[in-house]
Amino acid sequence: MRRFDGDTLLIATHNRGKLEEFRALLAPHGITVKSNRDFDLPEPEETEATFVGNARIKARAAVDATGLPALADDSGIEIDGLDGAPGVHTADWAETGQGRDFHVAMERAWRELEARAAPEPRTARFCATLVLRWPDGHEEVFEGRAEGRIVWPMRGADGHGYDPIFQPEGHDRTFGEMPTDEKNAISHRARALKKMQAVFGDPA
Repeated sequence: MRRFDGDTLLIATHNRGKLEEFRALLAPHGITVKSNRDFDLPEPEETEATFVGNARIKARAAVDATGLPALADDSGIEIDGLDGAPGVHTADWAETGQGRDFHVAMERAWRELEARAAPEPRTARFCATLVLRWPDGHEEVFEGRAEGRIVWPMRGADGHGYDPIFQPEGHDRTFGEMPTDEKNAISHRARALKKMQAVFGDPA
């Protein structure tokens, strides 16, 4: 595993919620975090059928455009009662034609679970795949999962995406009801980043 010895890392996303999550997770390592917004980078088309494939597309596009090392993630929620959907299409379910509305996505998920009469508990998991790419083309891949269940109605105004309907295993609150630091300690992205810990070394 290659050690990251730089002081600046580009997070290949336009998603503010995701960016803040990474910034908080990387802050102890003294790393300056930039995002696609800082360089006016377009969103590359995600054409792969897997999380790792789409994360690679985003990481490579960011490195090629800026020359900086880049960390990209592709993440989503897999709902067992929907045969693993929305999966890699997690964000697409929120697309309204006028931007993304995750209330629409969450309502769709629950509506389809109800239509299928999916039994309780309606198990699901958040998945995150991180691809860290260096300008010389070297890549490291890390994956994390957070198991839980889908609940209704939506609960909590914190977090982002599907957080208000996802209750992680061993907890009685949804991700949307948890303070950021508590969610970051158990999230799928935090678990993937924990696997990546050796790349950054001990916190500053």
